[in-house]
Amino acid sequence: MQHTIWNKKIELTVDTHGAEPVSLKKDGKEYIWNGNPEFWNRHAPVLFPFVGKPKDKKYRYEGKEYPMGQHGFARDMEFTLTKQEPDKLQFTLIDDDKTREVYPFHFMLQVEYKLTGSSVKVKWKVLNSDIKKLWFSIGGHPAFLCPPDGGQGTWDDYRIYFSKNGCPVDMLKIKALTPDGLVSHKKPYKLFTYNGFVTPTKALFDDDALIIEDRQADSVSLTDSVGLEYLRVDFDTPLFGVWSPAGKDAPFICIEPWYGLADSEDFNGDISLRRYEMELDPGEKFKGGFRVTVK
Repeated sequence: MQHTIWNKKIELTVDTHGAEPVSLKKDGKEYIWNGNPEFWNRHAPVLFPFVGKPKDKKYRYEGKEYPMGQHGFARDMEFTLTKQEPDKLQFTLIDDDKTREVYPFHFMLQVEYKLTGSSVKVKWKVLNSDIKKLWFSIGGHPAFLCPPDGGQGTWDDYRIYFSKNGCPVDMLKIKALTPDGLVSHKKPYKLFTYNGFVTPTKALFDDDALIIEDRQADSVSLTDSVGLEYLRVDFDTPLFGVWSPAGKDAPFICIEPWYGLADSEDFNGDISLRRYEMELDPGEKFKGGFRVTVK
């Protein structure tokens, strides 16, 4: 079921399936990818309790192996709408017998969307309702139209702009993925910008997502060819990804704030040893999120 909220500036529609935004409009213009399976059948999934791919699609906890697909299971589950206000939607997912078969923890995940002016504030809250430590990762995967509203154009018609503390980022160190979607041991390569701007090309995503660690940026924008911003994502996460399907000329770019990362190609440890893995003691809460602003 889908629910829509709006203010004087923007309108947001979110589906209870995955608590996933499926539309973000301003002045009738659409900014979120429509989910056409020719390119990618999702819009803006919530990644939980894994970000990225576990090695061999499984992980280990206390000596036992569990199956787990890329980006976890929350994006494929039905959430409950637990709060609706004129400018706010809140969705909740609680563990059940099905989740505990693959993820042996009691938890509560809440995803909230709050409209403020031309911005959507995305808030995540994870509660450890178990009697043992909870291990998890969480992230966003929103896909934004390029150009907005599905208009005509090519990748030459827009730019990606990276900034930190309001200043352009001149160079980014990019971590590579293997063909299996695992983090490569190759030394990070350098992506140089032009005053913070990068022109997307087919080759840019040949190695899957651009993985950018160490808080190298705190804002990523999409702009037209002369640098006029039409969408910005602000975040305070330890790393983030930028992605579009390789070789498909897909008319969207994903800007993905993450608290978590795929396994490295030689990882063979317990879930607690995964890089960036979050941990909560019994009764403890985690809060995080990001903000999307449209122009």
